[in-house]
Amino acid sequence: MLIPSYMRNKILIFGATGMLGQRCYEYFAKKLGYSVLLSSTEPGFYNPTANYIQCDATKKDEVKKIISGFSPDYIINAAAFTNVDRSETEREIAWKLNVNAVEYMAEGARNCDAHLIHISSDYIFDGVKGQYSENDKPNPLGYYGRTKLAGENALKISNALFTILRTNVLYGVITQGRLDFVRWVVESIRKGEKIRIVTDQINNPTFLDDLVRAIGQVIEFGKFGIYNIGGREFLSRYDFTMRICDFFNLDKSMVTAITTPELNQPAKRPLNSGLVTLKAETEFGYSPTAIEETFRLMKDESGL
Repeated sequence: MLIPSYMRNKILIFGATGMLGQRCYEYFAKKLGYSVLLSSTEPGFYNPTANYIQCDATKKDEVKKIISGFSPDYIINAAAFTNVDRSETEREIAWKLNVNAVEYMAEGARNCDAHLIHISSDYIFDGVKGQYSENDKPNPLGYYGRTKLAGENALKISNALFTILRTNVLYGVITQGRLDFVRWVVESIRKGEKIRIVTDQINNPTFLDDLVRAIGQVIEFGKFGIYNIGGREFLSRYDFTMRICDFFNLDKSMVTAITTPELNQPAKRPLNSGLVTLKAETEFGYSPTAIEETFRLMKDESGL
């Protein structure tokens, strides 16, 4: 149902060409009829009819100009430097996008009384305890996690209206861009490629559409502060892969179980991780979709 024009909120989305940004456009602009302005560093958006402006979020003047020019009611920050390993060596750009850009958005939001909704990560935790709540003490293992925590802290002292949504292992349907984990597993095995999957990294994978709806609920109910958003089940990446194989009738013999040290990755990963979503469920009715149902939805929409 389209929202009447007098009720429409103006939403500015940074990082619009990424997974979350694309899906937010589909939901808020195309499904709900909000007035949405999209931005990212890319020269264009996949839908040429969308309201899109190229903007480098690491440049304060560009961020200030786009926010003041549009005067949004809500800002969704879906922009981030998410390559965990490259963050160890490309520290300057990781800091600029995950911290400085957040500071610029917060300043712009404060100047026009906009509500900034920022996406954070379970990588702010060390993965020792597992099943983290919003009140658990962060202790990032690598530089990526440090930048995400610093971005959260920048918001906390900004005097801007903000909501931080922490999430992990996003998967779902998008129009263009790199493969999510589910599609990577399916396409790799169907092409006859063997894949190695870790048994010692535990998360509660997050369906992309669940996160988008959570953002909508934050807007609808006017919620501020920090909330965890994730799936209902905590399971290893290997067990998640087995569920994918079962649903899509894939050859499990193509999957080799390994442990994280065997990957020799530059950045340490939080192993026993995942995010408890009880606060979001209680305060604004967040309800994650069952894993097999998310696979069905992906298959129906994309023909996976």
